[in-house]
Amino acid sequence: MSKYFSQKYKSLVPYVPGEQPKDNDYIKLNTNESPYPPSEKAVKLAGEYAKKLHLYPDPTCGELVKQLSEMLGVGKDQVLLTNGSDEILNFAFMAYCDDKTPAVFPEITYGFYKVFAQINNLPYEEIPLNEDFTINVEDYIGVNKTVFIANPNAPTGIALPLSDIERIVSSNPDNVVVIDEAYVDFGCESAVALVDKYPNLLVTQTFSKSRSMAGARLGFGIGSKELIADLNAVKYSTNPYNINSMTMAAGIGCLSDDEYTKANCLEIQKNREYTKAELEKLGFTCTDSKTNFIFAKSDSKTGEEIYQKLRENGILVRHFSDKKIADYNRITIGSREQMEKLVSTLSNILR
Repeated sequence: MSKYFSQKYKSLVPYVPGEQPKDNDYIKLNTNESPYPPSEKAVKLAGEYAKKLHLYPDPTCGELVKQLSEMLGVGKDQVLLTNGSDEILNFAFMAYCDDKTPAVFPEITYGFYKVFAQINNLPYEEIPLNEDFTINVEDYIGVNKTVFIANPNAPTGIALPLSDIERIVSSNPDNVVVIDEAYVDFGCESAVALVDKYPNLLVTQTFSKSRSMAGARLGFGIGSKELIADLNAVKYSTNPYNINSMTMAAGIGCLSDDEYTKANCLEIQKNREYTKAELEKLGFTCTDSKTNFIFAKSDSKTGEEIYQKLRENGILVRHFSDKKIADYNRITIGSREQMEKLVSTLSNILR
């Protein structure tokens, strides 16, 4: 670091993204990307808007907001588009946490929550998971802090039922509860249906996973019009043109081809169940994932050994150094061919 770097960031530990190799020699199962390309309608519309890059994009994302609100069954003033769901999560930390209102989230969850709290100099509390990696709902009942919960959680893949989400939201009426639904389309029930009932509920989702647009960086939030007005105040005070024209157009094209998205999600769920069953035959223990990845550990080799051996064989998975989960690896669900290759390679490694 330079001598000019602010002291307030001296202890900041940045988020570490999954490895993005520059060659194509690896089967990439480490960053929860879709194995399927984006909708052709998304690609075509994005290409058309490339001709308009000399103009600023619509800061309101008007047409995209309209389509998204109709799909979700909410008002246009209840939706905010952002540069990936990471941006709206950061907005939420900025808008709803301060010295008197700390953030609270699970100890094992999406690693960016801690980073957002630290970079904004906000107090926060991490609550341990149960021994089986599930979230103890009682820990969040009436906690009187700004709650952040990924549902399904990452990297465990385990989901809370909607009834438990509602208990948490209803018990904290004076604080915002943020439900991060990055993986909701792979077998989990969304909390969007509750936003009109609870003015303190903010739901975030993304186009990165189920909609095959990780490279486009497009996310969104859904909540009461008052919450969205708060977050718009933060957006227009930081980066009004946060969604570029091509990404916005791709999002519109994607939403007009929702059957394609749904078909891909079903295929990924089938591949997930196939992979889980095959790994269990090899002696792996897997959590009950409702995402586009599985969280698995071997009964004969450490998580680090599995990660390294797979890498040597051209397959990338995600390994975490935290002692509580170091025996596990997070494995993105790819195409059936990729998952068969994974199973075959693991079988050879274990032999």
